[in-house]
Amino acid sequence: MHPSTPDLDIVVPVYNEEARLGATLRALTAHTATLPLNARVTVVDNGSVDRSAEVVDEVAARAPENTALRLIGCARQGKGAAVRRGILAGTATWRGFCDADLSTPPQVLTEVLAHLREGRPVVIGSRRAPGASYAVRQPLVRRLGSSTFRTLTRPLVGQVADTQCGFKFFTAEAAEAIFRRVRAAGFAFDVEVLAVAARLGMPVVEVPVRWTDQAGSSFHVWSHGRRVVSEVAAVRAALGRMS
Repeated sequence: MHPSTPDLDIVVPVYNEEARLGATLRALTAHTATLPLNARVTVVDNGSVDRSAEVVDEVAARAPENTALRLIGCARQGKGAAVRRGILAGTATWRGFCDADLSTPPQVLTEVLAHLREGRPVVIGSRRAPGASYAVRQPLVRRLGSSTFRTLTRPLVGQVADTQCGFKFFTAEAAEAIFRRVRAAGFAFDVEVLAVAARLGMPVVEVPVRWTDQAGSSFHVWSHGRRVVSEVAAVRAALGRMS
């Protein structure tokens, strides 16, 4: 029987991810099966019109005993909105999210959980922490865009080296405090999460990952540059209003 009270909640936001969602969920649940805890994977559907929901059902039928899968919806568009919905719908001691393309291998969860068990409030995957590497490297244009983005956001997040790796986990207390304040839904979402953590005095641990850059990213630095600047400015304004 699948656990009713999980120790770990993992949120996976999806929008038309039928092609790769099955492999991601199977890889996640294969690893959670090795962990000495009860886990729950929550897929948050952000308005998909493909078979993403059916894929979740198919994997759930074969999930390991210690891992439950569920599907919930999110009417507000954007990855940030979907992640926020899933995190705040969680009840576990530790909560976090990963991207549907699983560019970060799920084995990183083992080290992440070790830090969370020690009481670290925010533990994130990082492509720039000592020991990190690339299995498949980002194209040059994306690396240049990432460098510009880091320069733009550094005043908000302090010493965090990698804001955009889609693999972030939190204690329940930190998750509630951070995500109830986060409003960004787009490209600046991860930055706002870390900026709010910094404003609340929560240290961030960066765990090195072996990253595989996946095709199909919705971000294009030249076409989205102005929007990114606007979103970061909105985050800065929201932080100024935060009590």
